[in-house]
Amino acid sequence: MAPEKDSNGLDNYAFALEGRFWIQHCLTAFGGIIAIPLILSQGLCLQHDGLTQSHLISTIFFVSGICTLLQVTFGIRLPILQGGTFTLLAPSMAMLSMPEWQCPAWTQNASLVNTTSPEFTEVWQTRMRALQGSIMVGSLFQVFVGFSGLIGLFMRFIGPLTIAPTISLIGLSLFDSAGMSAGNHWGISAMTTGLIILFSQYLRHIPVPFPTYSKDKKLHTSRVYVFQILPVLLGITLSWLICYILTSYNVLPADPSVYGHLARTDLKGDVMSRAPWLSFPYPGQWGVPTVSMAGVVGILAGVISSMIESVGDYHACARLSGAPPPPKHAINRGIGIEGIGCLLAGAWGTGNGTTSYSENIGALGITKVGSRMVIVAGGVLMVVMGVFGKVSAVFTTIPSPVIGGMFMVMFGVISAAGVSNLQYTNMNSSRNLFIFGFSMFSGLVIPNWILKNPGAIATGVVEMDQVLQVLLTTSMFVGGFFGFILDNTIPGSNHERGLHAWNKAHEDDSSNTLESGEVYNLPFGLSSYLSSSPWLRYVPFCPPGEKSGADTSSLDPKQPPEGHPEPAQIIVGVGL
Repeated sequence: MAPEKDSNGLDNYAFALEGRFWIQHCLTAFGGIIAIPLILSQGLCLQHDGLTQSHLISTIFFVSGICTLLQVTFGIRLPILQGGTFTLLAPSMAMLSMPEWQCPAWTQNASLVNTTSPEFTEVWQTRMRALQGSIMVGSLFQVFVGFSGLIGLFMRFIGPLTIAPTISLIGLSLFDSAGMSAGNHWGISAMTTGLIILFSQYLRHIPVPFPTYSKDKKLHTSRVYVFQILPVLLGITLSWLICYILTSYNVLPADPSVYGHLARTDLKGDVMSRAPWLSFPYPGQWGVPTVSMAGVVGILAGVISSMIESVGDYHACARLSGAPPPPKHAINRGIGIEGIGCLLAGAWGTGNGTTSYSENIGALGITKVGSRMVIVAGGVLMVVMGVFGKVSAVFTTIPSPVIGGMFMVMFGVISAAGVSNLQYTNMNSSRNLFIFGFSMFSGLVIPNWILKNPGAIATGVVEMDQVLQVLLTTSMFVGGFFGFILDNTIPGSNHERGLHAWNKAHEDDSSNTLESGEVYNLPFGLSSYLSSSPWLRYVPFCPPGEKSGADTSSLDPKQPPEGHPEPAQIIVGVGL
């Protein structure tokens, strides 16, 4: 039965659950959010500057919180968290691998790096500014596609045989970063990987009792599937603690020339003392962004992949929330707001963009709580964390082998997530096998050859050489490009290509749920205002009309629609 409401119409059930679950959503996203600045620091020549790394982590937390609040309030309006995206990481690293942006040799030697010197500051900030400008310009394309409604046109031509190699190659292209970090101490990285596997696969269905207080039951214990919700964070934390103990007893070598030294936790011990208690990230904190054509084109490839992935996330979130499928105007708004989020991320200087977090959609299905206010509280927490510099500085002390162990799992899962899109296609078809196999292999071979032969591209036009260098060294672009061209030109039925199943999964209907207007209409009475203007009804991101008086009292979250997973209890109208 529906939760009881007080005289003000506020949902008591939602408030009772917020304190328990909003922290889980933030902790679930920590692994991915923290990983992005740590990987990006390699291309920015910041491996030995822990203080700047902590500033980047603070900034990405801050911006992710703001984007989450924008998305839940004015975007798709579903309980979905926003954070950094790996789809922009691949083209960013490709851009930073260009000859003119490769790190000077002296920045790779910790003994030669003076992190406070103007020379070193200029080295990494020029790279960051170039990355910022490219992300900001590229994000304008996403804003346009979202608010103009063109995302529907994109989805008509992009199917699983395009998505599968594109997403898979994001993870596969980062194998070198994982190997370099894990190789600093294979024992520690293997332990981290093993712990994450243990928690996420073997112990995921084992609940852990936690003390809980409620007005009705007072102090009691509740069973939480903590291993299923926080496997990555638990694995990192435990390995981190073990490294701290081994460092304290000098089991790990103190000599930098000895293998295993980088597993120590005291290598950046001064970061905690040097980091400020309060640090307010602001736009342009690294200087005025610059723009390069090569960077913009590369970022566009990542932006397109991010948009398509987010559309799938919206539908998954709606199903697990017990909400109706998102209408076109809500999807358009969601993509447009994500574009604005990427614009803000570029302006603030995270070196990355933002996207919807699939991990948190999984957590939504586990907790069975779809309250917007839970995600709002999570967004506020991320903003607060971005302000407290000491909090972000803590994460920079994680030893690189621990990070490498996390990468081994995380990048593998990203690759598998891409391959999982093939479930919609007929993989007994020689046509589909050819398209997927050729796209994947090309996405590995061509970037690898270009990186080993950087002078091979010489058209005589410097700008064209730079664009081709970035595109052809971005695995996800190469694989996605071949998948898109071949899938749309080689004859094949829609059933064979998987388009029927793909469209059904993205347009699946859901009954016995809250009416669409109750979930997706704009807050603060904006939908009523917009519906009063006839011409605004034709704007792609505006609701066509508001359905008032929806009867939600008969909803029973324990009775899912036939053929759907058990939905969460979605809470609407609480403060938004």
